[in-house]
Amino acid sequence: METISPPQLKSAISANYADLSETLRIAADYVAENQVEIATRSLRAVASASGVSPASYTRLARALGYPDYETLREQARAELSRRGDDTFQNKARRLQSDAGQPLLPRQVSACIDNIKALVDDIDPATLEAAVECLEASRKIVLIGALASAGFTDYFAYLAKWFDDRWVVAGRNGATLGSTLAGVSSADTVVIISKHPYAHRSVRAVEVAADRGAKVIVLTDSHAFPGLRFADFHFIQRTESPHFFSSYAATLVLIETITGMLVARAGSEAEARIRDVDKHNRLLDEFENV
Repeated sequence: METISPPQLKSAISANYADLSETLRIAADYVAENQVEIATRSLRAVASASGVSPASYTRLARALGYPDYETLREQARAELSRRGDDTFQNKARRLQSDAGQPLLPRQVSACIDNIKALVDDIDPATLEAAVECLEASRKIVLIGALASAGFTDYFAYLAKWFDDRWVVAGRNGATLGSTLAGVSSADTVVIISKHPYAHRSVRAVEVAADRGAKVIVLTDSHAFPGLRFADFHFIQRTESPHFFSSYAATLVLIETITGMLVARAGSEAEARIRDVDKHNRLLDEFENV
């Protein structure tokens, strides 16, 4: 008989989060952010620390596909036991040990799975609401550090073709603080952050929310420390045989959001794109071929 492995905790939370009640979401957030406590402390202690009843954790376990809370707890223990082998160095070592196996098909397969999972992991109504928030904003500030920095640049590059309200924070001599000091409840801050989470991105979520701005987070797990301050968050899977996480699904989400905004903008976006293209050519930004 085939043995069916239990779902990974964070993947199970991502896949079912949209269907959870508010109470179960609080419990799920605690599980995602405190796996050590889940694995090592009693249910009563976890419930007391999180402010959610023990019965809610039992209901959460079933909602995530586990038969009971103890099975969820055992899954947390199993994942923690494997975590010590999940460093960048160890992933690179495994990659080297598999050097005889073609990497391209494995990488492509993992990226395709991550992209396909977006359909299940992202609630269409929530995505629509986030796009409406961006459409109504006075200004949109993009923040990304470490590996995520280049993806905020790409996001801004796409958006600025049809909309001049977008700015990447912490670029061209401007500090992150000076950009965030200018945001208000009329603005939206979009933060892209994947594990290992950059401290400045985590703090930026809290600062932006404190200033009243709407906050949209694109990340890889409910364990992202700043998630509780976000108005909207979207989880993208990043599994990969590489030593580093894959951003393939994040690129698809970025392109989807900008495409939805263009569709909403109508003739204004068309006119802006035409004007930007005209000035790019006047400035010889493109090679003529």
